[in-house]
Amino acid sequence: MINFRRSVKKITRIIGFTPLEIGRRRRPTDTFGTLSLTGFTLIELMLVVVIIGALAAMVLPRLTGRSEQARIAAVKTDIQANIATALKLYELDNGNFPSTSEGLAALLSKSSSAINWNGPYLEKRPIDAWGREYKYKSPGEHRTDYDLYSLGKDGAEGTDDITNWE
Repeated sequence: MINFRRSVKKITRIIGFTPLEIGRRRRPTDTFGTLSLTGFTLIELMLVVVIIGALAAMVLPRLTGRSEQARIAAVKTDIQANIATALKLYELDNGNFPSTSEGLAALLSKSSSAINWNGPYLEKRPIDAWGREYKYKSPGEHRTDYDLYSLGKDGAEGTDDITNWE
């Protein structure tokens, strides 16, 4: 049998007040029995707000530039690895790269000039990180085999392009 009074005494000793006093607790007192006022002053709260604002001002600019760097890295990977591999496989099968007029669409469906087409070499039409198609020229102006590039963030040629020749 559980002794209720003994249980209440143990609980009171552990938590410092009886369960019946929960709703009518008094303000805490210090060791001398005087009422202690706890809480934060307006100055302390303002200081915390200023510190949080300063930290946010330092961190946010660094985070906003990261997404643009990630987009550029994804486009470079597409140009240097994914699309380049598909173009190389096309060349191995057909003896040459797709012409400029055929473009990257030749990697998705058989063109009239493809002799031993074993594609599709890509699953879908390649789109850069800004939602535009990659530019392709064969033979290239900067490389002998082909030029492959993205117009970059601004969408204008010759400004912030991401290319396979640099």
